[in-house]
Amino acid sequence: MVIETDFYYDPADSFRRLHIWLPDDYDVSQERYPVMYFFDGHNLFYDSVATYGTCWGLREYMDSWPKKVIIVGMECSHEGNRRLYEYSPYRMHFRKETIDGIGEETFRWLIHSVKPYIDRTYRTYGHREATGIGGSSMGGIMSLYGVMAHNDVFSKAACCSAGMFYNLNRYRMTLAASSLHPDTRVFLSWSESEDRAPRGQDPATRSRTAYATFRFEKELQAYGVQTYHYFGRGCGHNEAAWAQQVPVFMPWLWLGSDH
Repeated sequence: MVIETDFYYDPADSFRRLHIWLPDDYDVSQERYPVMYFFDGHNLFYDSVATYGTCWGLREYMDSWPKKVIIVGMECSHEGNRRLYEYSPYRMHFRKETIDGIGEETFRWLIHSVKPYIDRTYRTYGHREATGIGGSSMGGIMSLYGVMAHNDVFSKAACCSAGMFYNLNRYRMTLAASSLHPDTRVFLSWSESEDRAPRGQDPATRSRTAYATFRFEKELQAYGVQTYHYFGRGCGHNEAAWAQQVPVFMPWLWLGSDH
């Protein structure tokens, strides 16, 4: 079942819709559940409300997956480039616009407002080992930043198409300032269309993004972090590509395997 509720987002003095998926046995059990939070929550469950008409298929996947996890999708602003501001933890440049991101303020909203509401309203396990985060594109950037900067809250992250080449030095600065638990799990992915390798060379190993992802993956591993590097051969930068990754990252993050 998916529950939708509008929730006050104080960084912009406005509301953001939460899309909350509950396991099918929620109403007939007294069980508590781990929680995974996702950015761009409107793209998770239904094609009819997804930005480009294709969702991640997460509702169907969770309905058939034996692991019971509550999913909380947080919708972003749909006004102009506001999403870029809300989902950027760094100062970035987008085309000719400078983005002074308020991503850290978004995380404070998530940690101090959304998560307490979810833990208070639903039967959850609120500790970090039972709390994950995920997203794609700007949401992937936020997820990688969040699992490092707020590792006391999140123990696992699905970081899909997180702009590894363009943000490598920013990620390194966040990592250097972080204190990571050795049980942290980070899924890193990117798609072939996002970065071309030199002519005749395999993009999975020879593009700039491949280089940056492999380098940063090794740096995470040096902190004891467990990592999974996924390359979407022939895939684009879109919901269809990230939907293909759901059956990979969910079992790896939560069950410790890719099956």
